[in-house]
Amino acid sequence: MQTIPINLTTELAVPEIAPRWYALYTRANHERRVSLELGDRGVHHYLPCYESVRRWKDRRKLLKLPLFPGYVFVQIQLKDRLRALQTAGAVRLVGFNGGPTALPDDEIAALREILGSGNKAEPFPYKSIGKRFCILRGPFAGLEGKLLRHRKKWRVVLSIDLIQRSVLVDMDAADLEIPAARTA
Repeated sequence: MQTIPINLTTELAVPEIAPRWYALYTRANHERRVSLELGDRGVHHYLPCYESVRRWKDRRKLLKLPLFPGYVFVQIQLKDRLRALQTAGAVRLVGFNGGPTALPDDEIAALREILGSGNKAEPFPYKSIGKRFCILRGPFAGLEGKLLRHRKKWRVVLSIDLIQRSVLVDMDAADLEIPAARTA
C-alpha cells in the first residue's frame, strides 16, 4: 500500500484577501507613540494630524495634533491584527458585534489627499446641524457632508461614522452641489 502525502495547509488555506483599513483605538494621548511603534513593527498605518497654535503666558507654539484623538488607522489583514494590538498603548480595533469593522478605502484615501493638499482641516463635534450636500470635485468627490457656514470659503463637516468623529474642511463653492429639498 502506497501513502500519498497530503499538504493540509495548502488545500484548506483560506484565500488571501487584500489588507483593509481599520480604526485602532488607543489609550489617551498615546497616538504618536502607537504610530511610531506600528512603524517599527512594519504595520502600515496612518495618523492624520492638523496644526494648531497654542498660547501660553510667555510664548506661542505651533503644534501638530491628532485630527481624531484616540485613533490611529491601520491597514492590515485580520489574521495579522495581533501585530497591531500588541503595540504599547493600543486598546482594540473598532467594530461591532465583537469583531472589527473595516473602513471604506475611499474615506482614508480622501482624508490623506485632503490633508496632503494643504486644505485647512480641524476636528469638529460628530453631530452637527446643517444642510446636506454632495461634493462634485476634489479629493472628497462623491461623498456627502453637511454645510456649516461660509465666509470667503464654504466650511463643510465630513464625518467618519464608524468612529463617530467629524472633520471641518474649507472648500470652494464650485466643488459642492446642494441637492434640492426632498418631498415626502
